Amino acid sequence: MFTVASVYSSNMVLQRDKNVVIRGEADDGAKVAAEINCVKSETIAADGKWRVVLPPMKAGGPYELTISCSDGGEKRFTNVMVGEVWLCGGQSNMELELQNCKGGKEVLEALTPECNVRFYYTNKKSIIDEDMLAAERNSGWSEAGSESSRAWSAVGFFFARKLAKELGVTVGLIGCNWGGTSASAWVDKDTLANCAETRSYIDEYEKAIEGKSAEQQIAEYDEYAEYQRQWYERSQEVYAKDPKCPWDKVQEICGVNKYPGPMGCKNELRPGGLYETMLQRVCPYTLRGFLYYQGESDDHKPDSYYRLFTNLIEVWRRDWGDDELPFIMVQLPMFKYASDPDYKHWCKIREAQMRAYKTVKNTGIAVITDCGEFDNIHPVDKLPVGERLCLQAEKLVYGMDVKAFGPLFKSAVAKDGGFELSFDHAEEGFDIRGEGVTGFELAGADGELHEAAAEIRGGKIFVSSPEVKAPAEVRYDFFNWKEPAVFGKNGIPLAPFRYTL
Repeated sequence: MFTVASVYSSNMVLQRDKNVVIRGEADDGAKVAAEINCVKSETIAADGKWRVVLPPMKAGGPYELTISCSDGGEKRFTNVMVGEVWLCGGQSNMELELQNCKGGKEVLEALTPECNVRFYYTNKKSIIDEDMLAAERNSGWSEAGSESSRAWSAVGFFFARKLAKELGVTVGLIGCNWGGTSASAWVDKDTLANCAETRSYIDEYEKAIEGKSAEQQIAEYDEYAEYQRQWYERSQEVYAKDPKCPWDKVQEICGVNKYPGPMGCKNELRPGGLYETMLQRVCPYTLRGFLYYQGESDDHKPDSYYRLFTNLIEVWRRDWGDDELPFIMVQLPMFKYASDPDYKHWCKIREAQMRAYKTVKNTGIAVITDCGEFDNIHPVDKLPVGERLCLQAEKLVYGMDVKAFGPLFKSAVAKDGGFELSFDHAEEGFDIRGEGVTGFELAGADGELHEAAAEIRGGKIFVSSPEVKAPAEVRYDFFNWKEPAVFGKNGIPLAPFRYTL
């Protein structure tokens, strides 16, 4: 029964300078040994599982990793590198493929293994069954190339390409993401249920499946999936003829789009689902840290997102056995559908993400408000997103002297009938784009917001409005969509904020 977990394969990258976990299954009492570059470790299988821990190694390779079992089994993995490993988590904007991003086709044409980036794609499976296990057996790490890298995370690739070049080591990425998913899909059910602020995700799920057997839930989902497959084919024909066909017209022609389908034990959006079927399948592969781009699908519950998100960070670190494992998040960009009003819920998600950065140790945040696209929830320019994540990692994890931040709000002082605002990371001043210093709002005790004038005063900004004689609140870019106007000298925008006296 000797096996090695599917996340280990030829072409993989092992994390340098840390104990490296290798795991799999074997009969109880079997001795399992792993050896790479004259480094060897052994263990005894128990409860049908084994885990070998290799001591820290320096960056290098390619090596051969041999794993042998006293029962007679042996696995040999070739072209193994020791370098840096990061997990790319989240939803569709982390998942967006290199072949579909801005400039991606040109990058792919010239891409070779010499860029020193490798990738493992965690199978997108919503339920543990034989289909999922077969997909895992066929999975493996891949080197960079014009064909092999087409479906890689664009954000992850641009992060890793920059990091590999500047560190001079191989960087491995584990893609573990699924479009449209709430953070609740990536946290265990007990954590969700035991927190008053996130319990609603479990309550709503239990209500949706009440009285339905697992077999019924699966049958309903399979029927939906086949309907959606056919609907998608019809819609592609419509868009081929009219790429700008309105959504209502598409549904009139093709029928109703039934996404996200019936909730149940096979729906990928269910709470705790992908935590079980994806994250736990690669845990605890030894990592340097996590990259995370998500939040869009929790905009219906923005006021509880801080607790949901910080619980996720805590759970992931717990499962990897390191409560200080670096976690670097992407703050959501600006976005609004053309047909929607500005609900001002994405700005609350951004606020929760910034709060998490400021309150949870060993985290980083990439501010990308300038990287959104109006009416497109999947902005295609992923190069600055990946490279800003890389800057965060270089500063937080690798101790490099880089300018990783744009201005961040620090404090506000009531002065001369307005607010004088101070910022971190604004020592060199500001760059202003567009039609001047816009995006600021003030409110008095009545809470009514008014557009405010803003004046740059060295490394500070003074904000005032004739409609607000005694300001009690100041906001900047607290909208779902607005082109940012204020940037740091390094080209990274001032992060949105609100402050109340």
